[in-house]
Amino acid sequence: MASKSGLSFSLLTADEVERALDDLARLRIAVFADWPYLYDGDEAYEARYLARFAASPGAVVVAARDGNGRMVGAATAAPLSDHADELAVPFARVGLDPDAFFYLAESVLLPEYRGQGAGRQFFEMREAAARAQGFEQAVFASVVRPDDHPARPENYRALDAFWQRLGYEPYPGMLAEFSWCDIGETIETLKPLQVWGREL
Repeated sequence: MASKSGLSFSLLTADEVERALDDLARLRIAVFADWPYLYDGDEAYEARYLARFAASPGAVVVAARDGNGRMVGAATAAPLSDHADELAVPFARVGLDPDAFFYLAESVLLPEYRGQGAGRQFFEMREAAARAQGFEQAVFASVVRPDDHPARPENYRALDAFWQRLGYEPYPGMLAEFSWCDIGETIETLKPLQVWGREL
């Protein structure tokens, strides 16, 4: 599927997902190094994380490729119950069954391709995959950083308004916690992530 940005989008098959894991790791490390994640990329962690993701029978990868066929962006998703255990905690806390939700894990896109509709395409294709698997609710989680964080760029615009235009809303009081090492730090620290969701 082509777009006005010149990117082509495709839903990868199970075999293609396996072959795309190195590209996914490369993109995750590059994109998540920026605000607000500040992730100090770790290849060993990436290998473990992506191997678990790829093992899910419901795993979905949407690949965005430039005119030369290079993967410049990707979005992943899987049934929530197949994802990290940390994500199940806020659902269990409020009495929601994690098995009922499809988790939109990450959308990563190199900076020069942003603002041209790829984000919407990533959501729409993953939502279609969720419906095809029988899910009626989709969720994702976004990291929460304090407004006065010293690494916050002056011109940073949060994506909340974009997500709300797609029909997503934050679930009040539902925070997951994940640990990673920020760039410039030497130890991992827990970060809160706000759960967002919508009915499909």
